[in-house]
Amino acid sequence: MPMTPWRYGLFASYLIFLAVSLALGLPVGRTAVSNLMEFFGYMIQILPCAFVLIGLFEVWVDREAVEKNFGKQSGLMGYIWALILSLTTVGGSYVAFPVANSLGKKGASLGVVLTYTGAATILRVPMTFFEATFMGLKFTFWRLAISIPLLVITSAVLGSYLDSINYRLPYPEDEEASDATGSG
Repeated sequence: MPMTPWRYGLFASYLIFLAVSLALGLPVGRTAVSNLMEFFGYMIQILPCAFVLIGLFEVWVDREAVEKNFGKQSGLMGYIWALILSLTTVGGSYVAFPVANSLGKKGASLGVVLTYTGAATILRVPMTFFEATFMGLKFTFWRLAISIPLLVITSAVLGSYLDSINYRLPYPEDEEASDATGSG
């Protein structure tokens, strides 16, 4: 998504707000900067490793393997593989979306991609252990027993609908190619 003047102005306004609130000693400014630095530290720890792994996935995993295991012909097993893959996703949505993008580029069905992105937030292993510790095993069991089937059903229905209207995920390479040919 290109940076428009409006986005630059919004970003500049945020920076001015931080500078003014820090200069005036406002607690909201200190809290905002503290949260921003904490978030930045978290991103620096997670994203470089995640992007290296995503790059390796792009290079090492064949399109045919993704189409076979995650594509339209994979059936229910594609959804099961998406759930299993989501268990390995560290970093939540920050990592799940680039992986989902790679899956989509390599031929995974939209329903499976949607299942993966939803499951990456629902099934995170550390979060599940944390939840079981504080909420109890019974709560965690029922949350997973209800949310996983609902996620798969909803993703399958939405993926089927999007396929019926010929929706395709947009990729920057496609936009560049259409711009080069003059058809965009």
